[in-house]
Amino acid sequence: MDQRELIEKLFSLQDEKYRQMQVKLLPNVSPERIIGVRTPQLRALAKQMTAGEAFLRELPHTYFEEDQIHAFLLAAGKDFEETAARVDRFLPYVNNWATCDQMTPKVFKKNHSALLSYIEKWISSSDTYAVRFGIKMLMDHFLEADFSVRYPQMVASVKNEDYYIRMMVAWYFATALAKQYDAIYPFLETFQLEKWTHNKAIQKGIESFRITSEQKEQLKKLRIK
Repeated sequence: MDQRELIEKLFSLQDEKYRQMQVKLLPNVSPERIIGVRTPQLRALAKQMTAGEAFLRELPHTYFEEDQIHAFLLAAGKDFEETAARVDRFLPYVNNWATCDQMTPKVFKKNHSALLSYIEKWISSSDTYAVRFGIKMLMDHFLEADFSVRYPQMVASVKNEDYYIRMMVAWYFATALAKQYDAIYPFLETFQLEKWTHNKAIQKGIESFRITSEQKEQLKKLRIK
């Protein structure tokens, strides 16, 4: 499937009602860039991409759905260095939370030590979605066997007023509370996050079914008024 065929296929799958919902959910994306194709259909198209190599080199894309397919192709990459380099190249073109968060390369799971150097680079970037992606990779891959208190320290050190970064920091700490409560609680107890992010992390933690009732009561006492 070449570029022209892909665009024709995307428009043939257009769902106008779904498109209108996507426009509201993705305020950072120009409405004219959104065709309105559901995610399962985009994933299916990504699997059918016989010209995937050429497509990954064609940046920037015209439509949001092309960015989504790009992210899904990267998720299926089998070589770590090649995939990480392609993610690094794609991140400057990512302009929304959906593409950022749905880019989950499977090959990263078995290459944690090599992944860390990329994460450190992304988190220190001036680009919103590179930072968000780096934090999400710490959340996805470094909250269990490979956990170190150094990683939440990295996230807590991110000082940025962008909503999508602050929300990811909150999401990270809420998830970390569920998996590493004793190590994460002191970050909130000593108020290492700015007020909005601190309270949002607590809110998400309290809403989690993975945190005990006793822990939720502890967290409630740390809310900043």
